[in-house]
Amino acid sequence: MLYFVPFLMLSLCACGPKPSTMDDFNTRDVTLTSGQVIRAEVMLDTTDMLRGMMFRTSLDPARGMLFIHRAPGNFGYWMYQTLIPLDIIWMDTSKRVVEIVAGAPPCKTEASKCPHFGGKQTAQYVLEVGSGMAQHYGIRVGDYISF
Repeated sequence: MLYFVPFLMLSLCACGPKPSTMDDFNTRDVTLTSGQVIRAEVMLDTTDMLRGMMFRTSLDPARGMLFIHRAPGNFGYWMYQTLIPLDIIWMDTSKRVVEIVAGAPPCKTEASKCPHFGGKQTAQYVLEVGSGMAQHYGIRVGDYISF
């Protein structure tokens, strides 16, 4: 019986979908209001959230980045060292869209001169997608996004 418990634990850990590439680690499907599913990198810890989309030169239209804050709050985002324009979508605790900034431009100046975007509504989740994708997918304030 003593040997059965570790075997059972290993068996349970092996269940479920497995990442097929390194890009699939720490990602999840995000279903938009239109039914479109995109794959989003999930950011949970402060260091990852601060880095976000910095230094990236492109973003596939079917990809994004999902920031999951530990508690609801007013979270302004900035584009320091972000090289591509983004749409930023804030959601409340029920995953209802409460704010959208379309086409936030890259900030190529000193950090202190970079503008902050959003954070006017209380949110717990923030989704970043390529510039123009929020409109392309028909995302509007009041819509629900699931993940």
